[in-house]
Amino acid sequence: MSKTTELAEKLAKLNIANMYENDFFLTWEKTDDEIEAVFTVADALRDLRERNKSSKIFDSGLGISIFRDNSTRTRFSFASACNLLGLEVQDLDEKKSQIAHGETVRETATMISFMADVIGIRDDMYIGKGNAYMHEVVDSVTQAYKDGELEQKPTLVNLQCDIDHPTQSLADALHIIHEFGGVENLKGKKIAMSWAYSPSYGKPLSVPQGIIGLLTRFGMDVVLAHPEGYEVMSDVVEVAKKNAAESGGSFSVTNDMKEAFKDADVVYPKSWAPFKAMEIRTDLYGKGDFDGIDKLEKELLAQNATHQDWVVDNEMMELTKNGQDTIYMHPLPADIQGISCEHGEVTAEVFDHARDSLYKEASNKPYVIAAMIFLAKVKDPVAALKKLDGEADPRRVFE
Repeated sequence: MSKTTELAEKLAKLNIANMYENDFFLTWEKTDDEIEAVFTVADALRDLRERNKSSKIFDSGLGISIFRDNSTRTRFSFASACNLLGLEVQDLDEKKSQIAHGETVRETATMISFMADVIGIRDDMYIGKGNAYMHEVVDSVTQAYKDGELEQKPTLVNLQCDIDHPTQSLADALHIIHEFGGVENLKGKKIAMSWAYSPSYGKPLSVPQGIIGLLTRFGMDVVLAHPEGYEVMSDVVEVAKKNAAESGGSFSVTNDMKEAFKDADVVYPKSWAPFKAMEIRTDLYGKGDFDGIDKLEKELLAQNATHQDWVVDNEMMELTKNGQDTIYMHPLPADIQGISCEHGEVTAEVFDHARDSLYKEASNKPYVIAAMIFLAKVKDPVAALKKLDGEADPRRVFE
């Protein structure tokens, strides 16, 4: 039995009917079975590609991407995922659209969706805005479908919002599942999700929030570490606490990076902006107060500079369970001290040692996104995987 067929049999045991023709906003809105299904299909799609089998489930159609923040990995991962399934990608550049002329969200969403099967959106810059915008897009295309204006309702995939970064956290989780030899082996493992110094400000909170909101579901001992004043959304902290209580793991918060790293099996040092500061910035942008924004930026950079000791070096890694060989994670790009900046999140020596692992971590994202789309667009994903495994043409016709 091939790996893909084995994974399809595993998928058949999961209750995932609600994923069909549905959207993906936040990981904690999905059931344990639905999360497991994403991992399972992602691994199956990777297996098909590694065996040179086509995984195209579409003969035609569009994947629409809307990036309201800069992106390399997520942008190309979305394009790769769509292509893997047979969709072409069209990026909506809002600067070239009619939005500046007063086009409404409903009109934009409908106009781009006539032949679209999926819409991927990244909108992570402003608290209270990104996730709300995604819901407005979904509400718009759902209504347009009901009114007969669209032949199908495109599925929405959250490529990062102000609350969660589900494609990143799921790719990260799949990485450590592979590293530890199965999801069942995550129970009892300690992960330090830690703030780290950056010479820039305003980095989204959705990565640390995504990690604590997801990995607490697997019985892990999740520690969130940050200096005082760098708190994340309290609602997400409550999600993490609830998950940990239900999974038999633990969740704690510390203001001591060394305490978080001590005996950790996995470390995830990543800079983010304080939640309260991001709220203030959102309010200032809403008012068009750019002088206030400049002032806030200077204040936050000065605040960051007081925590330059929050950096991952060899000494910090030696506190962990396996020293230099402890799993080091990052969504990339990292602020590498002495390479991309004078002082930053991680030293070049630590980063270089972890480079191969980091790239493997990143390689999961296209498959995770493709799995989200697959599960939303295929009514019988078990049969579809088995058919692809048995009947699909080679992806490369000529060797």
